[in-house]
Amino acid sequence: MSKKILGLPASNGIVSGPVWIYRPIQLSYKTKNFCDPQEELSRLDNAVGVAKKQLQGLMLKTKDQIGEEEAQIFEAHKLILEDPELKNLVIDLLENKRINAEAAVDQSIEQYANSLQALDSEYFRERAQDVRDVGRRLILCLQGVKTSDAKMPENPVIILADELTPSDTVQFDPNIILGFCTIRGGPTSHTAILARSLNVPAIVSAKFKLEEVLENSLAIMNGSDGYLLLNPEKKQVTKAKKALMQQEEIWQKHLSNAHKPAITLDHQEIEVVANIGSAEDAQKAIEFGAEGVGLLRTEFLYINHEELPSFDDQVKAYRQISNIMGDRPVVIRTLDIGGDKNVPYLDFKDEQNPFLGWRAIRMIGERPDIFEVQLKALLTGFSGSDLRIMLPMVSQIEEVENAKSIFNNVVDDLKRNENFVHPKLQFGIMVEIPSTALMVESFADHVDFFSIGTNDLAQYTLAVDRTNERVANLASPFNSAVIKLIAMTIKGAHKNNRWVGLCGEMAGNPLATPLLIGLGLDEFSMAPNSIPRIKHIIRSLEKEKCQQIAHEVLRKQKTKDIMALLESVQVNN
Repeated sequence: MSKKILGLPASNGIVSGPVWIYRPIQLSYKTKNFCDPQEELSRLDNAVGVAKKQLQGLMLKTKDQIGEEEAQIFEAHKLILEDPELKNLVIDLLENKRINAEAAVDQSIEQYANSLQALDSEYFRERAQDVRDVGRRLILCLQGVKTSDAKMPENPVIILADELTPSDTVQFDPNIILGFCTIRGGPTSHTAILARSLNVPAIVSAKFKLEEVLENSLAIMNGSDGYLLLNPEKKQVTKAKKALMQQEEIWQKHLSNAHKPAITLDHQEIEVVANIGSAEDAQKAIEFGAEGVGLLRTEFLYINHEELPSFDDQVKAYRQISNIMGDRPVVIRTLDIGGDKNVPYLDFKDEQNPFLGWRAIRMIGERPDIFEVQLKALLTGFSGSDLRIMLPMVSQIEEVENAKSIFNNVVDDLKRNENFVHPKLQFGIMVEIPSTALMVESFADHVDFFSIGTNDLAQYTLAVDRTNERVANLASPFNSAVIKLIAMTIKGAHKNNRWVGLCGEMAGNPLATPLLIGLGLDEFSMAPNSIPRIKHIIRSLEKEKCQQIAHEVLRKQKTKDIMALLESVQVNN
C-alpha cells in the first residue's frame, strides 16, 4: 500500500528509486569526574587540530565536486571550532567541574546551539545544526573515531535520514544520490543548499519515522512539491515516469547541444569554459561541453600535504590535465592560499583579518621560490598548450610588475631548452579587489587578460566576510556597486583590447546570463554541470536585448530591484 509523506520543498526535481536509510556514527561516551584539567585541555587541543584538518579536506572536496561558495560551509565550521567564546565555555567546565573533554564539549555545544535556536530568525536557528555538527566531529576526534565516508549501496538511491549535517551530505558519492529526504532541517539549512548545488531534489521536515520505512522500498520523490511517495501504485509510477521523462528530456536536450558553440540569436559567440580543481574535473568539463578551462585552482597540490609539492609532482599533475584538455585554452590561477585556506608548512601566522592579510600573490615578497617553482612547473607541464597564467588577489601595479619579472625570467630560462614550446602563452590577473577594477586601464598595459572573481569582489566591495553567517547574505554579486565594478572592468579592458572572463559563482547563475552578455563579458567560467544549461540560455538570447537589460540594471540601486528585473526576463528550461 502506498504512503504519502509530506515535507517542505528544499530542492526542485522529481526522482524515482529505492530508499536507503542513513544512520550516522552514534556518539557514545561517559561523563568522567575529577579529571586533570591540563590533560583534558591537551586532549582537546589535539582533537581541534585533527578536526581542522578534516574540515580543510572537506572544504577542498566540496570546492572540487560542488563549488567554491558551498565549500565556505566548512570554513564557517572551522570558525565555530575556533570561536573563543565556545572554547572559554569548554575550558570553564574543564577547570571548574573537572569533567572529561567529551562531556565539556557536548555541554558547551548544546548551550551554544540552544542560544541560536532561541533566536527569532529561522536562518540562525538552522545554524544550530552546524554548531552541533562541529561538536559531534570534535567529540569523535577526542575518541579517535574516524569519520570516514559512509558505506553506500552500489546503485543510485533516495537517502532518508533523521537529519543530515553538511559533513554527512558531502561524504556521499554524488553519482548515486537521487535525492534527500530528512525528518528535521529546513529549506535554509546547509544540506538543502548542498542539494540544490548537486542538482538533486530534497525534502526537509518530512513527517515520518525511519523505523516505519522498509529499506530498498521503491519511492517517488517530488522535491518541487515536497512529498515522498512510498510503495507507489502503478498509476502513480506511470505519472512520475512521465514527469521524469520530461525532466530528463530537457537535460538531454541541453546535454546533446552542449558541445556546440554558444551563439546568441544575433550571432554573437560567447566562450563558455569550466572552473576545475583536478584531472577528474577536467574530464567532467569536457563531457559537459566546456570549451576550455577558465579557472584551474592549483591549491589541490598544496592543501593537506605535510610539505611543499616538488617540481616533478607538480609537472605530473599539470601534464595530466593538459593531456585531457588538448588544444583548448586553460586559464590557471597561481597559488591562492591564505585567508580561508591555510597550510602548516608555509608558516602562516594568526592574523586578525586573514582575508585582508598575507595571502595569494602577497606571499611573493617573502616566498618568491614557491612562485618560481610553480611557474616553471606550469610552463613545463602545459608545454605546447594554450596556457594562460593569472595572478590572484592583485591590488596594485607593483605586484604585477614584480610577478611578471619573475615570470619573464622563468620563461627565458626555459627557452634555453629547445623542447620548450608555448605559441599561445598569455599572462593575466584576477579582478577581486575594487582597486583593481578602478585601475583596470592601467593594469591593461601589463597583462593580456582579466578574470573577474565575483565571490571575492563582492566581499571586498561590500566589506562583508562571506564566511560570517550573520552578514554573508549581504555579499551578493547582484549588488549595484558590484555590477558597476564588473561593467567598469569590461569597458576598461575592451578599450585597451584586452579580453575579460568571469569565474565566480555568478557565471553559472542563469539569472545573471543576460546581464553579463549585455555588459560585454567575453568568457563565462563555471562548474562543469552548469555548462549545458547556460549554453542553452545564451542561444535563446539576443545580445542587443541583453544590452538594454544591462542598461536598465545599471540604473537601479537596490539588489532586490535588480534581481526582480532579471527574474522577469528569465528563460525557461
